Amino acid sequence: MALNDNDTIVTSGMQKYIDANNAYLAGRADYINTQIRKWKFDTIAVHGLYSVRDAIDDYQGAIIEPAFMSTSQAYRDSDEMAAALAYKIPTWCYSRIANPSTYYYEWTLALLEGYGFAGETSCCSTSSGMSAIMSAVQPFLQVTGKTPGAINFVATAQCYGGTFQQFTVRFMQERNIECRWVLNAENLDEWAQKIDGNTRFLYGELPSNPQLGFFDIEKVADLAHSHNIPLICDSTIATPALLRPICHGADIVVQSVTKSLSSSGFGICGAIIARKNLTSNLAVEGLKEDFGLYVKFLQNRDLGPNLHPMQAVLALNDMRTVRSKMDLMSRNTMQVARFLGEHPEVESVQYLGLPDHPLHDLASRYMWLVDAEQDELYGKPVNRYGHLLSFCVAGGAERARLFFDNLQRIWRATDLGRIKSVATIPAISTHQQQGEEGRAMAGIPTHMVRLCVGAEHPDDIIADLDQALGKAKKGVSV
Repeated sequence: MALNDNDTIVTSGMQKYIDANNAYLAGRADYINTQIRKWKFDTIAVHGLYSVRDAIDDYQGAIIEPAFMSTSQAYRDSDEMAAALAYKIPTWCYSRIANPSTYYYEWTLALLEGYGFAGETSCCSTSSGMSAIMSAVQPFLQVTGKTPGAINFVATAQCYGGTFQQFTVRFMQERNIECRWVLNAENLDEWAQKIDGNTRFLYGELPSNPQLGFFDIEKVADLAHSHNIPLICDSTIATPALLRPICHGADIVVQSVTKSLSSSGFGICGAIIARKNLTSNLAVEGLKEDFGLYVKFLQNRDLGPNLHPMQAVLALNDMRTVRSKMDLMSRNTMQVARFLGEHPEVESVQYLGLPDHPLHDLASRYMWLVDAEQDELYGKPVNRYGHLLSFCVAGGAERARLFFDNLQRIWRATDLGRIKSVATIPAISTHQQQGEEGRAMAGIPTHMVRLCVGAEHPDDIIADLDQALGKAKKGVSV
């Protein structure tokens, strides 16, 4: 794949570097195919692509990936620099484009999202989840001059408030690119009715934040591919420990790694993971063949939403235990959801793990704790539904705010996916800018509370919820 904008004359001096790096790439591919692809999910999460050979040959034996706090890379001579800047050999010429720390972060995510997928995946790191979304959709919205009429895309209305703003304000209002909202994502006909010859991609968030929306990935992917367009999924809430959309036909996954994958809360980071040779109706060189590299070395080279190497290393260390954390937090959340479902001061509970949730059966087809059948603890496939739930407090918005203000152990913040339990009221926080009409369309009432259950003992979380609901009923203000 030619990733450089300009033709480059290859000299004999450059060729020696190209040959050496082709040998390196062949060795890397062999290591992935003969070793890494045979590992279990947890082993990939712990080690990623960083090997003993890497450590000894390049990094003085460091068993943890080093943080390369450097802006750029030095070259042996002009031939190596020319080959690197023409993207004919692997390079981290400038940390806005690439860095060894982000390299290992990207490969870990590519391997985790591609776990169980027969094809190849690649990844591009970004500075946040929002930059991951922008980086993923932007390439498909370019004006090629070949498609008459207005460019559009189709997306689930039940999504994170920042996503709604990006699509509504930055695309529709500022660039006249139409986002056609799907209100009931489980209804395949609604998706189909919104696609035409100018549709560039389908976009869906699942489980959605905060409403716990879900859709049939395989059917929506098949629909997208029948129109020669890709399906892009935001799988932040599930993480690859519970759901890997690429295995079910999706072309691209976006992750706000800040959240569930990186549960410590030390910083902001994102990622795009794409299968190679994805589906698209755009004839743009490199875009379909290796979307991750296309975004990294062309689009994001120029736009600059790069990830800091220190944050890459911090996130890598968080990701090593993502499967066990998602298992623990999912089990805790199930206990909390059952408690809330029986509480007289709770009007309704939205959690995909509850059998009476209308999307429970659909979610149960897709959301599984990875490798549970090979785990000594379980020894069989096990459904897990994540750490996010929402519930509506009986008595309306003011009662919900009284409850919220009386929380003592649960943190009041707009964050999610933390190792510590966090709650917010979406109508006054994450989805406030969406407006009343937009919130009604997305199913976010004023008395809805979003709760992300952490790794505390569930009895302590339940006790905090119970006392806060009791005080709200009595009208007790803090």
